[in-house]
Amino acid sequence: MEMKYETLEIKQRISSNSRVFELILNRPSTLNSLSREFFNEFPKALNSLDQNPNVAVIVLSGKGEHFCSGIDLNTVGGITASSTDRGRTSELLRRNILVLQDSITAIERCRKPVIAAIHGACIGGGIDIITACDIRYCTEKAFFSVKEVDLAITADLGSLQRLPAIVGYGNAMELALTARRFSGVEAKSLGLVSQVFKDKQALDAAVDIIAQDIASKSPLALIGTKLVLQKSRDLTVDQGLDYVATWNAGTLISDDLVEAISAFKQKRAPSFSKL
Repeated sequence: MEMKYETLEIKQRISSNSRVFELILNRPSTLNSLSREFFNEFPKALNSLDQNPNVAVIVLSGKGEHFCSGIDLNTVGGITASSTDRGRTSELLRRNILVLQDSITAIERCRKPVIAAIHGACIGGGIDIITACDIRYCTEKAFFSVKEVDLAITADLGSLQRLPAIVGYGNAMELALTARRFSGVEAKSLGLVSQVFKDKQALDAAVDIIAQDIASKSPLALIGTKLVLQKSRDLTVDQGLDYVATWNAGTLISDDLVEAISAFKQKRAPSFSKL
């Protein structure tokens, strides 16, 4: 039985037999701001989807008019509780920040591909979330901001680490220092999103098709592709090649490979076992 969440909702995205599941930020009254409870629930929800053999692809979206308005200011206040000892206060703050960071990194730990479907605002912590996702799409009216400097803080949940690899160092520096708002169209030109759609209806329709197509592929190949790409960010080309050789040595000779070749020869869609 699926666990119930206060800040999230999980549902099958397309139909009752679909292997595409949707993880929805579900605090529309606060524009899906990220509460402390969200950071507790989010990694648990992702892990449950990751371990569910019926799940092949996860679509991450926001309920209501916006994707995510950033971290709830009450959450910021909650992690800065102080004691009379400055050293102990700082050590506690560091541990609290690491817990929040780990909640976002759970997206990368998840073996299943995670697609961000973005509409409306994607601000601050929303950028942290989408930069950890594997694929990003948005609407024309979506807007983005790396907002933290306007709150007199340094973004610390992943944007400054992940965004440069996506949009380039210079673009990331400019967006982070100015905290300026930029559109879905500009996000596409920067490479932050792969495609822009006219409205949420068009976005949802396109994401359904894309996610369903990905879900039809070999789960071993999907997991391997995500993992190897992630590992290769921190490796030289030679090290990356060695890593993928090791991965394929363990997974290449599988029933999925036999099925893919048979389906190709027989001109039919392949059917892969769940993982």
